[in-house]
Amino acid sequence: MNVAAEAPAAGPGRIRATYLLRTAGDADKVAAIVAGEQSSGTFLPVPGESEALKQRSAARVERLAPVEDGGLPPLPGASPGALASYEMELSWPFANLGASLPNLLAALAGNLYELRDVAGLKLLDFAVPAEFYAAYPGPAFGVAGTRRLAGVAEGPLIGTIVKPSVGLDPAETAAVVDQLCEGGIDFVKDDELQADGPGCPFDERVKRVLDVVRRHEARTGRTVMVAFNLTGEIDEMLRRHDLVAELGGSCVMVSLNGVGPAGVTALRRHARLPIHAHRNGWGYLGRSVDNGFSYVAWQKIWRLAGVDHMHVNGIANKFWEPDDSVVASARACLTPMTKSHRNVVMPVFSSGQTVMQAEPTLARLDSSDFIFCAGGGIVAHPRGIAAGVRSLRQAFDAASAGIPLGEAAKRSPELAEAVEKFS
Repeated sequence: MNVAAEAPAAGPGRIRATYLLRTAGDADKVAAIVAGEQSSGTFLPVPGESEALKQRSAARVERLAPVEDGGLPPLPGASPGALASYEMELSWPFANLGASLPNLLAALAGNLYELRDVAGLKLLDFAVPAEFYAAYPGPAFGVAGTRRLAGVAEGPLIGTIVKPSVGLDPAETAAVVDQLCEGGIDFVKDDELQADGPGCPFDERVKRVLDVVRRHEARTGRTVMVAFNLTGEIDEMLRRHDLVAELGGSCVMVSLNGVGPAGVTALRRHARLPIHAHRNGWGYLGRSVDNGFSYVAWQKIWRLAGVDHMHVNGIANKFWEPDDSVVASARACLTPMTKSHRNVVMPVFSSGQTVMQAEPTLARLDSSDFIFCAGGGIVAHPRGIAAGVRSLRQAFDAASAGIPLGEAAKRSPELAEAVEKFS
């Protein structure tokens, strides 16, 4: 969940991060303990930790300001006492770790979460100096490149997930994609649970699906972007990427928490296709209000690693997240990281999405630069998959034109049936 915070600005040669800190102790002392734990200090003075070393390498507490406490229970094992909350900004010398995403995570989100004095800690945002961007150039395609490859110059990309998520063999998967193409879909993705299982091997699935896509393109002139889930060991992912590229595919997908920043970085350095980033597992990192990560901070890690699309949940979703948090996540993806390093990525709305969310998604985001993935919202249409695609496009066309959904439904039986089904 996102928590509003003052965004840090990286100074020359320093990394900065902002946290929500909850503690029952003296806030200044606890902040100093956290800074020490994450840099040159430990639980007692040690030989060699000179003043010169601390000046050179210690993390600094740049800001500590009280904020309203939410009254939640403390983390297990936290020191007892009345809790208070603070917004805390720390900074580290770039020289402590250099340009390394895995080691940046160790500094920003390492042992500090385990300190007894910490009753709650949430990483809200961070900023890195220019040296980091030289090593991590970010997304190769982003919004503009995705639109070019998908053949969608304006408006949201109408997308879906192959459903059922698992259980279809390659031929059955291709048959679903054929119906999606027939309906005029822009974007199709594998489910995160569908990678390279024996029941639906990656290579055969890619070949059959892309054969369908090519036949559709030859017949209609329209292309369809398909994000194939290549999640696996690094060597497997690189080989799978190359297969998709060689067969004329235009996108690959990876589970971020499954492969980690080193895996995503290796894929980005190798890839010549857009990388669709799935956030499955995000709940255990971000669901708590006062512990873990804010999505605003978390998505920056993967933008540095070089993904092109980021899942952000959806309006009126089937999960727990409030709409305001979802919108903040999507806006974060479209917000440049710095003036010199934009690293903007395409937000992906998914999770229980149907024609009912078209208008509020456009209105709340105030941008059409997003992919809208409706799985059941397309596949479960009473008239079938192709009608489900058409009804969703009609809903977005109406929303873009300022036509109320109910009025638009009077002109289209397919849209009317979707509204009745999903309202």
